[in-house]
Amino acid sequence: MAISGNSGGPEKWSSRTFVWQILRGRWFMLFASTLITSAASPMFGSYSAEIMSSLGYNQTTLNLLSFFKDVGVNAGIFAGVINEFAPPWLGLSIGAVLNFSGYFLIWLSVSKKISAPRVWHMCVYIFIASNSQPFINTAAVVTCVKNFGGRTAVVSGLLTGFAGLSGAIITQLYHALACGNDSKSLIFLLIAGLPAAVSLAFSPTIRIIKVVRDGNEVKVLYRFLYVSLGLAIFLMVFTLLQNKLGFARTDQFVITATVVVVMLLLLPVAVVLKEELNLLRMPQKQDLDRINVVALENLKLQEFSRENISLAPERGQDHTILQALVSIDMLLLFLATICGVGGTITTIDNLGEIGTSFGYPTKSITTYVSLVSTWNYLGRVISGFLSEHFLIKYEFPRPLMLTIIIVISSIAPLLIAFNVPNGLYVASVIIGFCFGAQWPLLFAIISELFGLKNYAVLYNFVTLASPIGSYLLKVRVTGYLYDTEAKKQLQASARAGERVNSCDGVECFRLAFIIIAVVTVFGAVVSLLLAVRTVKFYKEDVCKKLRREEATALGTVEAGETAAAGPK
Repeated sequence: MAISGNSGGPEKWSSRTFVWQILRGRWFMLFASTLITSAASPMFGSYSAEIMSSLGYNQTTLNLLSFFKDVGVNAGIFAGVINEFAPPWLGLSIGAVLNFSGYFLIWLSVSKKISAPRVWHMCVYIFIASNSQPFINTAAVVTCVKNFGGRTAVVSGLLTGFAGLSGAIITQLYHALACGNDSKSLIFLLIAGLPAAVSLAFSPTIRIIKVVRDGNEVKVLYRFLYVSLGLAIFLMVFTLLQNKLGFARTDQFVITATVVVVMLLLLPVAVVLKEELNLLRMPQKQDLDRINVVALENLKLQEFSRENISLAPERGQDHTILQALVSIDMLLLFLATICGVGGTITTIDNLGEIGTSFGYPTKSITTYVSLVSTWNYLGRVISGFLSEHFLIKYEFPRPLMLTIIIVISSIAPLLIAFNVPNGLYVASVIIGFCFGAQWPLLFAIISELFGLKNYAVLYNFVTLASPIGSYLLKVRVTGYLYDTEAKKQLQASARAGERVNSCDGVECFRLAFIIIAVVTVFGAVVSLLLAVRTVKFYKEDVCKKLRREEATALGTVEAGETAAAGPK
């Protein structure tokens, strides 16, 4: 089989050449990145029960493991440095090794194949395992962002959206393979083996490719979005039906649903094939590519000249790591993230305990917690794509959208603090959506303010705000006040033998979540200050740049179509 090419002559393209073009192209790299991120972020709740029951841990010890998991997930500075100075495949390989090693040790522990580890050993194991995520996600997300330069919010929103569905996807695979049997082995098979295998398998395709603007680029990214929306809706509907009707007992139904999930994950291959065929058939593609590359290189030279005029780079120019870290803009962004993300993640991690204290049925609590993953996904993709649309069409700056998201997230703690009827359900929707929505905005703001030169390091620096906010609000505020109220209840009832960390009623969380709401509002004020400082930059630089790139890309496509039509 041969495919005719029109890039300047009667060249014939063999099937092997076409396959090679696909595997080396940007679109297959994006598809591979969606698979990598879909497997690389297992939920702690999917295996925490096994750790708790097998090793006899109480809730306090489990919370300690959860904290070390959070630190591992967000301690990505070293991963960022590796990504800046080494090819992406190295970061993916390191992540695969860490993931397999950490979860393999956990599997050995819960399976009793080694002597019972001390608590600090398990903390080390789970830190190693979770620290694989910064290496894997940085290599995938940052590389895609650089290959689709200028589309940071859209690309990061899409990929982190798939990461947000990771827990639901792995849970579905677990149900299909285990159906309730030998769950300890599946910790090893799925959580240890799957992310490592997927990362290593696709690592050769994740690489930096010269950015060539494509007028059809946004439309193709939307096609990826539609596939992911279909996957998210299917997972949400199936989760609701499974919790409502107990489909987990019907093995055939669960297996069929899992096949659908896998098919939806692989469906973007059709989008990749279509786009590569379009590129192959585009007349004078090579000449147009060279024109675009020369234009981009000239633009880079102009930016480099401007940067050397002043020792302190302006917003939008490439900053050194030190220049970015000591800037007021970064300080405001970091502080807003501590307050905004810290409040949402504290609520997410305590949803189960909140539902129990408030007297919600167990089935309802399970449904609320499972739906957080879907709303997390929706927040990521919607904020990424919507902020891009608003910025280009209405000159609406991204920091202002971040402020709005943080303000909305402050409603959820108040619903919980005052136990509004059905408030936990509404709060889970708000928190899941807002937690997800903040990340693409943060990542896009970093690239737009400080450039892409040191993006991997700065991207991971901002994520450090998450465990800081989590520790302050979850451990020092919520945990402390919960335990204090539990002791009061224990003393009042004088019931010997009752667990000290058990607490019933609204009082268990009321003061803590009022404090969280106040802290979140403070974070919104800080974010608003950043928006005021950067509003002129977004309107006069970022917005005009995106519009100019779209016009240039559209002109390239029209030139290709004119050449294809030939002389009239």
